[in-house]
Amino acid sequence: VTTGQVLSLLLLFGVSDWVSAAIRYAIPEEARRGSAVGNVVADLALDLGRLPGRRLRVVSGGNKKYFGVDLTSGALLVNERIDREELCGALSPCSLSFEIVVENPLELYSGTVEIQDINDNDPVFPSSQARLEISESVAAGARFPLESAQDPDVGINSLQTYQLSANPNFALDVQTRVDGSKYAELVLEKELDREEQRELNLVLTALDGGSPPRSAHLQIHIDVVDANDNAPVFNQSTYKASVRENTPSGTLVARTSAYDLDDGPNGDIVYSFSSHTPAKVRELFALNSATGELRVKGQLDYEETKLYEIYLQAKDKGAVPGVAHCKVLVEVVDVNDNAPEVTVTSVYSPVPEDAVPGTVVALLSVTDLDSHDNGLVNCFISPGIPFMLSSSLKNYYTLKTEGALDREKAAEYNITITARDSGSPPLSAVKHILVQVSDVNDNAPKSSQDSYDVYVLENNMPGIPILNVSAADPDLGRNAHLSYTLLQGDPTFGHLFSINQENGTLYLLASLDHEDQMEFNMMVQVQDGGFPPLATNVSVSVFVTDLNDNAPMVLYPHPNTTATYTDVVAPGTPAGHMVTKVVAVDADAGYNAWISYTLLQATDPSLFSVGLHSGEIFTARQLREDDAPEHTLVILLKDHGEPVLSTSATISISVAEMVKEVLTDLTDVAPANDSRRHVTFYLILAVILLSAAFFITMLSVGIFKCYKWRQSRELYNSSRSTTYRTPGPFHHIDAVRGGFTPPSFYHQVYLTTDSRQSDLLCKKPFTSSPLGSRQGTIRNGEPGLYHQIVGTASRLPTPAEQAQPNTDWRFSQTQRPGTSGSQNGEEAGAWPNNQFDTEMLQAMILASASEAADGNSTLGGGNGTMGLSARYGPQFTLQHVPDYRQNVYIPGSNATLTNAAGKRDAKNAAPAGGNKKKSGKKEKK
Repeated sequence: VTTGQVLSLLLLFGVSDWVSAAIRYAIPEEARRGSAVGNVVADLALDLGRLPGRRLRVVSGGNKKYFGVDLTSGALLVNERIDREELCGALSPCSLSFEIVVENPLELYSGTVEIQDINDNDPVFPSSQARLEISESVAAGARFPLESAQDPDVGINSLQTYQLSANPNFALDVQTRVDGSKYAELVLEKELDREEQRELNLVLTALDGGSPPRSAHLQIHIDVVDANDNAPVFNQSTYKASVRENTPSGTLVARTSAYDLDDGPNGDIVYSFSSHTPAKVRELFALNSATGELRVKGQLDYEETKLYEIYLQAKDKGAVPGVAHCKVLVEVVDVNDNAPEVTVTSVYSPVPEDAVPGTVVALLSVTDLDSHDNGLVNCFISPGIPFMLSSSLKNYYTLKTEGALDREKAAEYNITITARDSGSPPLSAVKHILVQVSDVNDNAPKSSQDSYDVYVLENNMPGIPILNVSAADPDLGRNAHLSYTLLQGDPTFGHLFSINQENGTLYLLASLDHEDQMEFNMMVQVQDGGFPPLATNVSVSVFVTDLNDNAPMVLYPHPNTTATYTDVVAPGTPAGHMVTKVVAVDADAGYNAWISYTLLQATDPSLFSVGLHSGEIFTARQLREDDAPEHTLVILLKDHGEPVLSTSATISISVAEMVKEVLTDLTDVAPANDSRRHVTFYLILAVILLSAAFFITMLSVGIFKCYKWRQSRELYNSSRSTTYRTPGPFHHIDAVRGGFTPPSFYHQVYLTTDSRQSDLLCKKPFTSSPLGSRQGTIRNGEPGLYHQIVGTASRLPTPAEQAQPNTDWRFSQTQRPGTSGSQNGEEAGAWPNNQFDTEMLQAMILASASEAADGNSTLGGGNGTMGLSARYGPQFTLQHVPDYRQNVYIPGSNATLTNAAGKRDAKNAAPAGGNKKKSGKKEKK
């Protein structure tokens, strides 16, 4: 096998969060350093160019790193001398496991290198000579075990056979043990004869299977002794026992027993290990030579050897002692005596606090030298932390984030990882991993208060601090650096207020006046320095408290005018009469604006008094004739502030019978200009104009209504005074019925003869063809036209009041218009035979059906027939009269032009009744 030959195919399989693969190579032992084992990059299909950035490294157990990877070629190289016998001893096959870790992204690959044995060790006998004493009485076929040679090589290179030098008495029988090792026995083929030959010298050669084979020689000296014809015998040839690997020294393993039929020294038995028992076994077990008890002597280790095959012999004390041999199989039972071992391969710290759940934090490997359940290891972490362990490969675990991290709650986690096997009692190992959490800007600044109320005295000093807005941010570093900004909701606030961006101190830049503005509302924004920045708004209300800085101001009498305000009081006015009132205001608030009035000076102090809080001036006593005609009062006005501010007002009072006497003194005083009197004038003028416009509008509407009402009455009266319908304002309905009115006409409203019960004619789409319009008149005119026709019929005057039709318009039977042939004058007349006339007749029948049944028709031709038989007589020709079929309806009546055959009602009753039924059916349809 050449160096680096790949023995097996690359096995790829998916494991949890990364790709994992298992590769296997084989190299001979004692390969020189730097020898290539195989190209792992090519076998794992990795990108050779990305290897430097992916930090590929080889991880193997133990203290020595036997392999490494050349990042330039991707080859797996030998780093240390590899001695198969030192690593594995007699175990075969011998292999070294390693793992390859690649980052960005994290990938894990496992591999195994099988160490192939070479024939570099000779077989070795425990000693160079062996001495045997064989009695001459020993029968042919007797077997004599020989010392076994030891060869640390395995496989074909291990001990394969033995050869014996040529001799006439002995042959060599090579046996194989359970573990595959060879041992030789001398077989006596020809009985010995001490008299013929007292001793024999033989050479035993041990050969391995190497090429060329290696060998070892053992000199065998055989002494032929006198006969001791009974040899000891064991009770059984094979003994079996099991013992726990932690069994203390001195524990009994097995009790062997042999017997000898001889007497005396030839029957005394001594137990001992056979000559081919390995020295390791002699170190671990002790044999009592007198009793044959096999006991534990050293420390057993299941992980080193699971089964011991021990050969014992029993020898008597005869001159030529007899020897018996047996085998003891000792099975070592595993106990949980090895604690798991946790190795941290990679740790990724710090972890940002906004890391998504499932982020890999660390990679761990766990090993346990025990087997079965004792070697089955489970790893777990302490609960209550946002991390979890997941197994990605046997004995490999990944530490991941399980929930959201918050640096403000926990800046680091000291994670305790416990590995525990399944033995009884279980053994465990603990590993601590420190994971730090890095900060992100995930917390907005938070103020201690959502809003602040600040009270500031007016007339303050500019530049004083009035408030410190305090806020905190639990983030770290720049994410927690706060800046304060005053949001300019009102542009005037920028001249009045300022805030320190670093500490949030709010300053007042100007002096405030309570009378100017009592309250200021603003918003302070607190923003951190993160990216993106987070901000919080804090509401600040500044209230200006009042100071007594305004004296009372007199409104009446006006203090800043040259005019003299003189009040008049009649002589003899009784006491308690209110003469006048001083009106004043104070711009301050509260007690600072509470005004009291005091009479400071008067011409006659006993004559007048002033209300303390009302400012009303009363007569203190009844005026007498001897009182002075003119009085001047000085009123002192004081507020209740600290300090008290005051002002005065002067009142002039005249004592006179009439006001005219007083006003004569004021004629020379020019009136003061008052701008408000112009406003009053404009308001009065606007009211007058609006009233006039409203009156004119209402008058116009009334005149228009009267005009329309009068027009409808004239139309109604004209329809009652003539038999024929003359063209007039109602011709539009006939035009609609005839289909000749343009579509834009239908947007207007037309009234029937009686406007109080008229209906609206609504526009409906239909064809512009005259024939189509005529055929659809009743349908398209509904409900207005149809209702109008039927409705007006119910409002006709009684037969006694109805004017008789003009007899000049009545025709004889031969002059009646029609399209049918000859007709009997007694019949109801022929029904029209074309679609146009049929539709027109349907309309006329619908309009007069109810009147025909009651006998209210004012025209001849039979009740309810509207003179159809007279109209469509056989002798009628169009040359005699004009075609008046389109002028059938008379506004205000359902009467129709017909022959003067009204006196034949009795004869035509039956036909008329028939027509009435037909019209009734049409109406239902």
